[in-house]
Amino acid sequence: MTYLPKRPLFNEHGDTDTRLRRMIGGNTTNLNDFNNVKYSWVSGWYRQAMNNFWVPEEINLQNDVREYRLLSREERTAYDKILSFLIFLDSIQTANIPSLGEYITANEVNLCLTIHAFQEAVHSQSYSYMLDTICSPEERNSILYQWKDDALLLERNRFIGDLYNEFQKEPTAAHLVRTAIANYILEGIYFYSGFMFFYNLARNGKMNGSVQEIRYINRDENTHLYLFRSIILELREENPGLFDSEHSEEYRSMIRQGVEQEIRWGRYVIGDHIPGLSVRMIEDYIRYLGNLRSTALGLGELYEGGRTEPEATSWISQYANANSIKTDFFEGKPTAYSKSGALVDDL
Repeated sequence: MTYLPKRPLFNEHGDTDTRLRRMIGGNTTNLNDFNNVKYSWVSGWYRQAMNNFWVPEEINLQNDVREYRLLSREERTAYDKILSFLIFLDSIQTANIPSLGEYITANEVNLCLTIHAFQEAVHSQSYSYMLDTICSPEERNSILYQWKDDALLLERNRFIGDLYNEFQKEPTAAHLVRTAIANYILEGIYFYSGFMFFYNLARNGKMNGSVQEIRYINRDENTHLYLFRSIILELREENPGLFDSEHSEEYRSMIRQGVEQEIRWGRYVIGDHIPGLSVRMIEDYIRYLGNLRSTALGLGELYEGGRTEPEATSWISQYANANSIKTDFFEGKPTAYSKSGALVDDL
């Protein structure tokens, strides 16, 4: 078994010719030269990600404090469990992205990964801000660590976490690609029944501060999804042996497993008990996303009849539309933060 070498931090003998640059296994100098990049999509991604800067505390949650107590038992249970799951995902992402970057030998891509990791830290801060503001300290701690006691929640976390740990133990090229696919599943599938729940609250005029936090997070996740899709496609171009029919079927199976887990989770935390949502809506929407994610990687569709966004959940796109998000904070600083032209989740 051949392990990937970590990129050296200082490498005076590194290649300066961008034609020799590679996603993995390259000979990088680690010099950040913005005028000489190999991967042309990086420049646009970097600028957009920088423009997405936001601060969780700038969103007012005072109405949510009162409205949280008025939620139905089913809504509060879903709110708590979904937050517990999202907190864990973004926390493990904050730790995993730098670990993965140790083996990426394209310096401009590592710049993107650095922003990605920072944004995941902001997301974790955002969820903590929501809990600290809305819940009592006892409720906060219970929600924060529900994944330790909830068997289904723990199973979901293990699926991604174990894949990340496998790469830590055996940093091979094959495990790196699996980790990238796992990241893609996390960013492109694992969040979405949770986002659906919060956007449904907004449809019913509830918890608008929480929903605004989620919309900003959703916008960042769109850019993360685009980043890892691009990384995976570059890996396929440079390492076709890691994307032969056998490997491709493995990746399809991983995405399918992510979809089925997300559907199971949606049935568990949302089900048919919350006004405006149903199990059928969750199943159709998540399978549609599975097809979208799989085809974006050139792996083909996973499910029949899921090529277009289900009509019953078309309202989700209206809330997730990154180009319509504004707050007083950003409007008050137009020269510092450009919010137009954000990446849209059509991958």
